[in-house]
Amino acid sequence: NLYWPVMAVVDPPPSLEIFVRGPEGLALWTGPPYSNDQPSIKLERIPCTNAKFSEDGSKLMVLKPDSIISIYDCKGSKEIRSFEIPNLLAATLSPCGTYLQTFQKASSPQEKNVILWKTETGDSVYHLFQKNMTKATWPSIRFSSDEAVACRMATNEIQFFGAGDFSKGITNRLRIPGVAALELSKSPGSHVAAFVPESKGIPASVQIFFCGNDSQGQPVARRSFFRCSTVQLNWNAGSTGLLVVVQSDVDKTNQSYYGESKLNYLTTDGTHEGVVPLRKEGPVHDVQWSCSGTEFAVVYGFMPAKATVFDKKCNPLLELGTGPYNTIRWNPKGRFLCLAGFGNLPGDMAFWDYIEKRQLGTTKAECSVTSEWSPDGRYFMTATTAPRLQVDNGIKIFHHNGLLYFKKMFDKLYQAEWKPESPDRFGDIAELVKSIDSLKVEEAKIQGKGSKSSQASAKATFANPPTQKAAAYRPPHAKNAEVIRAELFGGNPTQELSKNALKNKKKREKQREKKAAEAAPAGSGS
Repeated sequence: NLYWPVMAVVDPPPSLEIFVRGPEGLALWTGPPYSNDQPSIKLERIPCTNAKFSEDGSKLMVLKPDSIISIYDCKGSKEIRSFEIPNLLAATLSPCGTYLQTFQKASSPQEKNVILWKTETGDSVYHLFQKNMTKATWPSIRFSSDEAVACRMATNEIQFFGAGDFSKGITNRLRIPGVAALELSKSPGSHVAAFVPESKGIPASVQIFFCGNDSQGQPVARRSFFRCSTVQLNWNAGSTGLLVVVQSDVDKTNQSYYGESKLNYLTTDGTHEGVVPLRKEGPVHDVQWSCSGTEFAVVYGFMPAKATVFDKKCNPLLELGTGPYNTIRWNPKGRFLCLAGFGNLPGDMAFWDYIEKRQLGTTKAECSVTSEWSPDGRYFMTATTAPRLQVDNGIKIFHHNGLLYFKKMFDKLYQAEWKPESPDRFGDIAELVKSIDSLKVEEAKIQGKGSKSSQASAKATFANPPTQKAAAYRPPHAKNAEVIRAELFGGNPTQELSKNALKNKKKREKQREKKAAEAAPAGSGS
């Protein structure tokens, strides 16, 4: 008998897609690489006021005029369901696109204004009342990434629902007096973090609870702190660690107008509960976990800010230097990092290879409002969007080393986002790095050889250097500004003192010495 070897069928990686929204509506483009330097359009001009992908990229929610919500299946780019929701204020999809959650303006407390809909059938599966909507309270019902766990924050408690079956209603309650914010761990949805603000002299606290029915309501980890107005809760992949950025509106040291912030770290096994040891004073600008959940990167300190990568025991692994930075973006494969300064900063970007611990390149993307890596981890996209900025709207896509790959300007741009995909569906980036490095070596060889005429002209240039033009006049305040700018943005003042300044400096020093010599005999005579 002959047995033929069975070959494993490997699915080809999905193509990248970009969602773009302007005044005419949304369009869905193909992502890079581009064969003719331009993207092709998969879905064009759907009039809408907003749109959002589900976390896994399987569904697209489109908010159309007249309070209509359309759900699109991203595989075929076809509309599969439409909902008409009057007085709509907000809407969101669950991570796998199974549920649509809507928030409507309530006319009375008896009216249940938050509704959970099944996107497949269009049926409503759960209703509840919510008085108002804030960043801390929306979405009302939170899901883990696989939608196996769902919970919501109520007065003095967190309520859990039956997995995948909301007809059972609330299956478990976790009593937490004064709870003001929660964050459910994503993958897996095993733990929930709860924030309780300061009250009557009792310090604020962040507590971690196990989500199972046998949790007994006891926290597995807890951290208390005074001077706390708000918190940002960041779970890692694997749900073993939680980073907590504690923000206070008032800085007691009067060093910052914007208050003060501290970075705390808690683990679900209780091995670590404390402050992350940052090596520079100042605010915590940004923090992000790697895809493995074993390292995190932080940008912190007064300008020029410092950036450091820590392991899960808070030991520093890599220093990324200082500069005008306030943003850190770790690519989905965990290999590359982009360190950037957006918002009111000049837009400097530094790209790092974390595996090889080296900087790959630097560039600028001024006036960027949003920035994110592509799902395959090879491209980095920045966008300048309205209403934050009304001019110079556009998209820039960079290679992983900071080289500009694609740029397109718009009269008005509201959104630009990658379509989410699982990074596991894409190949490793090692081959890409090798190919780009070999290209660089070949370019260097070609430039090194050159033609005889060019080499001769180069020799002539070095032999007879051109006469330098006299430097333009710079007033004294401009020279001081150069030094101040260097201190702020981490550079070195290149402007040296002029001849007149040196002469004046020496003259002042001689006058001081002369006065000191005259004062000496006078003092001895008395």
